[in-house]
Amino acid sequence: MIYPRIIAHRCGGALTPENTLAGLRLAARLGCRGVEFDAMLAADGVPVLIHDETLERTTSGRGRVADTDSARLAELDAGTRHHVAFAMEPLPTLDAALQLCAALGLWANVEIKPSAGQEAETGRVVARHTAAATCTLLLSSFSAEALRTAASEASNVPRALLVEAIPADWREQVAGSGALALHSSARKLTADAAHAVLSAGFPLRCYTVNRREDADRLFAMGVSAVFTDRPDLWIPSEM
Repeated sequence: MIYPRIIAHRCGGALTPENTLAGLRLAARLGCRGVEFDAMLAADGVPVLIHDETLERTTSGRGRVADTDSARLAELDAGTRHHVAFAMEPLPTLDAALQLCAALGLWANVEIKPSAGQEAETGRVVARHTAAATCTLLLSSFSAEALRTAASEASNVPRALLVEAIPADWREQVAGSGALALHSSARKLTADAAHAVLSAGFPLRCYTVNRREDADRLFAMGVSAVFTDRPDLWIPSEM
């Protein structure tokens, strides 16, 4: 699968509220071809865009996402904590984000982000929603279980395993998750680990890269894409 080289992490969260439709719109205006965002289940099983299991850091709400139904989540302000200019930006559903990606022509990396104990169900539900999407996309997760269950609902959607440092048994972990690529932390990537993955024919992408010189170093190592909070550091022809 061909990725865009520069992917807006959490929709480009340094510039707009993370995991919001405002982020998707700005990413597209900046010339991004690819975006990444997190999908977690609300209490009623509706997948919504949020990174944390709790609401306090990014929204006006309190408590656990998994304990709050989607109707209540839709009423929250997911913008003011970033900047007052984004006051009342909603916490979007996955379906709304995928529809906007299709309208804007954005490639999407949907990270399956399960609350504790909901790995299989989150993988299953998120995959079911992405299977009907009209944008080009990929599923990723730190949870091998979530990726395996996602395959049962959307076997045609490619998957990537997320890791921090690349483990010694990365081949077994990738195979066990059914993934076709590996996404690792740029900060913990070593040249030897990158060479091992790339020489085995597996695509390697890195997060979260917010300086151009770091991206250039990774591209020189053979990494084919980076996730960044600062897509404004690149011009459209470089993306």
